[in-house]
Amino acid sequence: MKYIEFGIGNKWLIRTETELQDGTEFEEKGIKRPIKFHSLYTRVWIRKTVIIIDSKEGVKKRKKERNAYKFILGIKSL
Repeated sequence: MKYIEFGIGNKWLIRTETELQDGTEFEEKGIKRPIKFHSLYTRVWIRKTVIIIDSKEGVKKRKKERNAYKFILGIKSL
C-alpha cells in the first residue's frame, strides 16, 4: 500500500509512505509512481487523537502514544 500525502505536520510537505507486505514501511520526499488510486482521505491529528475521513472506509478515530499536530490530505494507492 502506498500513501501520497500533502500537508502540514510530516517531515516533508509532500511525501509518499510505502508499506511493504512484511509490515515494514518507509517514506520518501515527493510523489512516487506508479499510483493506482484506491481512496482519498483527510487526517487530522491533535495531540494524541487522530481522526481519519476516508472516501472508502468512512470516519475513524484513533489514539496514538505521542503528541502531534497534523493536517493531511492524502491518496491511498494499491
